[in-house]
Amino acid sequence: MSDAPRPRPRAFRLDELEPGQSRDFVLEARPDAYEAEAALLADPAERAAEEAQASGFLRGASFGWAGLLLSSLGGLAAFSFGLWLDQLVELLFARSPALGFIGLGLAGLALLALGALVGRETLAILRQRKVALLHKALALAHETDDREMARRKVGELVGLYHGRQALAAASAHLSDLRREIVDGRDLIEIAERQLMPALDAEARREIADAAKRVSLVSAISPRASVDLIVVAAQALRLIRRIAEIYGGRPGLLGAWRLARAVGAHLAITGGMALTDGLAQQIIGHGLAAKISARLGEGVVNGTLTARIGLSAISVCRPMPFSTEKAPGLGDVAPFLFSNSGKSGENPAGPQP
Repeated sequence: MSDAPRPRPRAFRLDELEPGQSRDFVLEARPDAYEAEAALLADPAERAAEEAQASGFLRGASFGWAGLLLSSLGGLAAFSFGLWLDQLVELLFARSPALGFIGLGLAGLALLALGALVGRETLAILRQRKVALLHKALALAHETDDREMARRKVGELVGLYHGRQALAAASAHLSDLRREIVDGRDLIEIAERQLMPALDAEARREIADAAKRVSLVSAISPRASVDLIVVAAQALRLIRRIAEIYGGRPGLLGAWRLARAVGAHLAITGGMALTDGLAQQIIGHGLAAKISARLGEGVVNGTLTARIGLSAISVCRPMPFSTEKAPGLGDVAPFLFSNSGKSGENPAGPQP
């Protein structure tokens, strides 16, 4: 061993190094994913959208006494139907072998159709769940500027709209840019500018058409019960149509879960939504009510339909609004207020 004295260890600050001294390492600040996710959830609009999606598609169903009761009754009903069908087929065979085989074949076709319906409903729910998960992942990747996550999720977004001729050019362009753009946030913003404007415009047109139909029917219908039926039917149709525009294909059960998510979004954003065009709503409804009570009800029902449509956009859109402006009530249904102050003029359209 050498007898030369070894240097004693000492501590020093990096900013005290001389200009000529070498630096063996560089400290880089990395974004904290948990902090970014907390900042993301601090956005009221995004928090409301994700909570509504979770209540409709991502959160497991609670199984309490009510669920146990319904499951038991459903099982008994299924057993009863099976026993009835078995007795019916046996009775047909007792009458005639030909009738028995015909009944057996019809029962098989009925079971096949039932299986197909259940499979379609399951796929529809899984597809809408995929859209909700994609929305959440793209929001987090945009906030954290995660390049790899952004590339994967933009690829899933392109695959979601595969086969749509109107988006074919934009999808092909995004597929080429996925490996060229280094910044994940930029990639997501480009994807939004390329794919979402056409879909957002189509969704806004659907909301405007539904609000016009509801306000017109409410203005001329003789009974409030007719208004209720029309509003409910148009709202359900509007929710299903907006889901289809953004890539979801809800069936019967899927539409129910989707409606539950939209209702949750309306409940969460109730306070925020009142600030959007509140003066327009009060003034428009007040002037319309002075002209005609039915006209005022048409404005209210049309406004409610438009609100449902805006919530459906927030729930069904596969990515958050980052570069594009989220539509408001004045963007989708300005006709409900613009003509309310003109005497004798119906904002819902001309009355017959």
